[in-house]
Amino acid sequence: MRILQVFNRYKERGGEEKSAQRIYEHASSVCEIEQLWWSSMDWESPEGPSRFGQLQRLFYNQDSARELRGAILEFKPDALLCHNLYPVGSPSVYHVAKSLGIPVLQFVHNFRPFSVGGTLWNGRRVVEESLQGNYWSEICHGSWQDSKTRSAVFATVLKGLHASGWLNSVERWICISDFMKERFIEAGLPSEKVVSLRHSWDAKAFSEERADEGYYLFLSRLVSEKGVKTLLEAWKLLSQRLGDRTPQLKIGGTGILEDEVREFAKKNSFVEFLGFVDGEKKSRLIANCRAMLAPSIWWEPLGLVTYEAYESSKPMIAASSGGLTETVTEGVTGFLHEAGDANSLLECVLKLEELAPGERQKLGDRGRAWLLSEASPESWKKSFQDVISEV
Repeated sequence: MRILQVFNRYKERGGEEKSAQRIYEHASSVCEIEQLWWSSMDWESPEGPSRFGQLQRLFYNQDSARELRGAILEFKPDALLCHNLYPVGSPSVYHVAKSLGIPVLQFVHNFRPFSVGGTLWNGRRVVEESLQGNYWSEICHGSWQDSKTRSAVFATVLKGLHASGWLNSVERWICISDFMKERFIEAGLPSEKVVSLRHSWDAKAFSEERADEGYYLFLSRLVSEKGVKTLLEAWKLLSQRLGDRTPQLKIGGTGILEDEVREFAKKNSFVEFLGFVDGEKKSRLIANCRAMLAPSIWWEPLGLVTYEAYESSKPMIAASSGGLTETVTEGVTGFLHEAGDANSLLECVLKLEELAPGERQKLGDRGRAWLLSEASPESWKKSFQDVISEV
């Protein structure tokens, strides 16, 4: 079986790109697979299209369509495996697939094409109405590229795509959590075309020294939907209650709330801002933390931070939000708190602090056991092969 994987890279390399590459590597053992990738940065270069040209191509990119047709004629795939297609790929991908009779497998890493910004987030709340085609709240917030005008244009693109019938080329919507699967069915997709397949994980054997140095770790984009303000408020309350016994919080990441986090850390000695971390430094931080945190207030599609924690046998404290509830089991691999509730997050931290060191380690060990069992590459390959065989 031949699969052509299609992906539009974002301006910055993130979780979806890493997942797309991992999917390519794992899928290569169960089928013949080639890649066709575009990059959003292609439109930032001097040779890229003008602003007006970008607007035209956002609706239908003739260049991408031509390139895709050429790749299909040369490779002769049985199906397309699509990830993000915007802005360079555009809806032209679905049109080409439909016109050539090539079925599409659409991996769903976020809530597009039922959300302008992809997150169903308007800066204050989850905008469930977008699932039914009401994009007004996302437009007013400027959910796409921080621009109301561009968001309005993109909303028009999505409206046109849904009306065109081109999405009929999608034979399977592959959601990365059961939560997302349920939301997409609620949005009107035929239930028989929607499946869930969580990401796999190449868990490393323990090669570094693991320790519990007593600090809690938050590694994420510093944006409101990730629960940054809830996190800061919880540590403010913790320091008021525990005083000198307050555990340390280390925050790593970049984003629009970076200045707010930096200022908070200056005033609260129990919070340390690390800036952007990656590579070996990130691995050491995870290996030596007491637990990792994911206080998201949006509908987190899955939350690979959980995988990262479990790989080093670290417990998770996460919000009861989206796919996080499928990877964190209360009292078994960590604790869940009410999304957006600083007091609820505080209580979870206190529960973990009250446990004996051996009990905390058991939480992390059970998390690693879950990761090895539920997210193993071999298990993922079998499930993926079942999906493509059905199609």
